Amino acid sequence: MQKEGLNTLIPYLTFNGNCKEAMEFYASVLGAELSIMPFRGSPAEKDVPEEYKDKVMHARLKFENIVFFASDTFPDREVKHGSNIALSIAATEREQALKFFDKLSDGGQVIMPFEKAFWGAEFGMCIDRFGFQWMVDYELPQEDSQSK
Repeated sequence: MQKEGLNTLIPYLTFNGNCKEAMEFYASVLGAELSIMPFRGSPAEKDVPEEYKDKVMHARLKFENIVFFASDTFPDREVKHGSNIALSIAATEREQALKFFDKLSDGGQVIMPFEKAFWGAEFGMCIDRFGFQWMVDYELPQEDSQSK
């Protein structure tokens, strides 16, 4: 029986062979724990060519209460990035939010600069250098959000 309040949605990112590089980048930006399992040594090893055996079969990144998974796609498939998913970080400190945004957007594309938003937060959107969209949000303290 599932305990109440324990259901979790975990984003799962798929890459075209550069999963390890991307996940190491995200781990460095967030100061996160990262575990990576390559195809080599797994039951799936027999399903990929030798040059693909060190690609990522499954990766797990954990930072505070944020968790996401990732993998490289199989070599006979291609990942097509779209605009139908974004990873959203709700930062607890403004400086932390700005740091995340600056690092994630470096080498990528800023869609919306990190700045004060009308809903009482500082917010920015970017696409990182791996093609994934990020939203970074810092909810302003009540007195700051009312001053314009």
